[in-house]
Amino acid sequence: MISNEQRTTPKDQNPKPKEMKAALIIVGLLLAAIGGVIAYRALYLEPASAVVITNTEVREVPNTMRILGGAALLVGGATIAFLAARRKR
Repeated sequence: MISNEQRTTPKDQNPKPKEMKAALIIVGLLLAAIGGVIAYRALYLEPASAVVITNTEVREVPNTMRILGGAALLVGGATIAFLAARRKR
Protein backbone atom coordinates (compact mmCIF):
# COMPACT_ATOMS: atom_id res chain seq x y z
CA MET A 1 0.00 0.00 0.00
CA ILE A 2 1.38 3.41 -0.98
CA SER A 3 0.89 6.17 1.55
CA ASN A 4 -0.12 9.72 0.65
CA GLU A 5 3.39 10.99 1.34
CA GLN A 6 4.85 8.70 -1.31
CA ARG A 7 2.28 9.71 -3.94
CA THR A 8 3.08 13.41 -3.84
CA THR A 9 6.18 14.79 -5.48
CA PRO A 10 8.69 16.72 -3.42
CA LYS A 11 8.32 20.48 -3.51
CA ASP A 12 11.92 20.86 -4.64
CA GLN A 13 11.07 19.41 -8.05
CA ASN A 14 8.51 22.09 -8.92
CA PRO A 15 9.81 25.59 -9.66
CA LYS A 16 8.71 28.29 -7.28
CA PRO A 17 5.92 30.61 -8.43
CA LYS A 18 8.13 33.70 -8.18
CA GLU A 19 10.80 32.09 -10.35
CA MET A 20 8.22 31.11 -12.97
CA LYS A 21 6.74 34.58 -12.85
CA ALA A 22 10.14 36.19 -13.45
CA ALA A 23 10.91 33.75 -16.25
CA LEU A 24 7.58 34.46 -17.98
CA ILE A 25 8.13 38.21 -17.73
CA ILE A 26 11.59 37.90 -19.27
CA VAL A 27 10.39 35.58 -22.05
CA GLY A 28 7.44 37.87 -22.79
CA LEU A 29 9.66 40.94 -23.00
CA LEU A 30 12.12 39.13 -25.27
CA LEU A 31 9.34 38.01 -27.62
CA ALA A 32 7.89 41.52 -27.69
CA ALA A 33 11.28 43.05 -28.45
CA ILE A 34 12.00 40.56 -31.22
CA GLY A 35 8.57 41.14 -32.74
CA GLY A 36 9.03 44.89 -32.62
CA VAL A 37 12.39 44.67 -34.37
CA ILE A 38 11.00 42.39 -37.09
CA ALA A 39 8.03 44.67 -37.74
CA TYR A 40 10.16 47.83 -37.73
CA ARG A 41 12.73 46.36 -40.12
CA ALA A 42 10.00 45.12 -42.49
CA LEU A 43 8.33 48.53 -42.52
CA TYR A 44 11.24 50.95 -42.68
CA LEU A 45 14.64 49.38 -43.32
CA GLU A 46 14.42 46.41 -45.66
CA PRO A 47 13.78 46.81 -49.36
CA ALA A 48 10.21 46.55 -50.57
CA SER A 49 8.85 43.18 -51.57
CA ALA A 50 6.85 44.59 -54.48
CA VAL A 51 6.56 47.71 -56.59
CA VAL A 52 3.17 48.95 -57.78
CA ILE A 53 3.27 51.04 -60.94
CA THR A 54 0.20 53.07 -61.92
CA ASN A 55 -0.38 55.94 -64.35
CA THR A 56 0.29 58.55 -61.69
CA GLU A 57 2.81 57.03 -59.30
CA VAL A 58 5.29 54.30 -58.49
CA ARG A 59 4.78 52.88 -55.01
CA GLU A 60 6.78 50.32 -53.02
CA VAL A 61 4.87 47.80 -50.92
CA PRO A 62 6.52 46.38 -47.77
CA ASN A 63 6.50 42.69 -46.91
CA THR A 64 3.08 42.38 -45.29
CA MET A 65 3.55 38.89 -43.85
CA ARG A 66 6.71 39.92 -41.98
CA ILE A 67 4.94 42.97 -40.62
CA LEU A 68 1.98 40.89 -39.42
CA GLY A 69 4.28 38.23 -37.94
CA GLY A 70 6.34 40.83 -36.10
CA ALA A 71 3.22 42.57 -34.82
CA ALA A 72 1.81 39.25 -33.62
CA LEU A 73 5.04 38.50 -31.74
CA LEU A 74 5.00 42.00 -30.27
CA VAL A 75 1.42 41.73 -29.04
CA GLY A 76 1.81 38.12 -27.86
CA GLY A 77 5.02 38.82 -25.95
CA ALA A 78 3.60 41.94 -24.35
CA THR A 79 0.50 39.99 -23.31
CA ILE A 80 2.58 37.21 -21.74
CA ALA A 81 4.70 39.73 -19.84
CA PHE A 82 1.65 41.72 -18.70
CA LEU A 83 -0.28 38.69 -17.52
CA ALA A 84 2.75 37.33 -15.67
CA ALA A 85 3.48 40.69 -14.04
CA ARG A 86 0.02 41.48 -12.75
CA ARG A 87 -0.75 40.66 -9.15
CA LYS A 88 -3.10 37.77 -8.52
CA ARG A 89 -5.45 37.94 -5.58
